[in-house]
Amino acid sequence: MIPGWFISIATFPGVIIHEWAHKKFCDWTGVAVHKVIYFRFGNPAGYVMHDKPEKYKQIFWISTGPLIINSVLAIFLGYFTTLTQPESPLYYLIFWVAISLGMHAFPSDHDAKNIFNEGKKIIKNGGSNLHYLAYPFYGLIWIANKLRFIWFDLWYAITLVSLGSLTF
Repeated sequence: MIPGWFISIATFPGVIIHEWAHKKFCDWTGVAVHKVIYFRFGNPAGYVMHDKPEKYKQIFWISTGPLIINSVLAIFLGYFTTLTQPESPLYYLIFWVAISLGMHAFPSDHDAKNIFNEGKKIIKNGGSNLHYLAYPFYGLIWIANKLRFIWFDLWYAITLVSLGSLTF
C-alpha cells in the first residue's frame, strides 16, 4: 500500500488547487480567512482556517468548492492534452496536473460532515426540503473517501480527464 503522504507529494498540484478552491469560496461567500496552507509535508497536506460560516449556503459552497473547481479544471486540462503531441513533455505535464486535480476533487469527510450537520439543524428548525440533499451528498462523499484504498480517486480523475479529451 502506498502511504497517503507520498500520494500528496506526487499529486501536490491537486492539493494546492483544492485548498485554493476552499479559500476562493470563502472569499466569494464573504467568510473571513485567517490562515491558508496550500501545501505542506504532513497530515493534512493543506488547510484553510476561516470564520464559522453564518449561513448554510456558505458552508455548502466552501465545502464543495474543491469538487467543483478541481473537477472542472481536470476536464479542461483533459481537453488540452488533445491539443499537444502525445509523446511531448508538455503532454505528460498537463496530464499529470489534470490527474492530480481530479484526485483531490472530493471534499474531506470533515467538509461533508459540516454540510450534513448544518442541513440536519436547518431541517429540524423547519428549513426547506432542499436541505434533505445533505444526506445523500454526505453519503456519496463518505463512500468516495472510504474507497480511496481501491484508488477510487484515481479512477474519478481518469474519468474526468477522459471526459475532457472526448467532449470538446
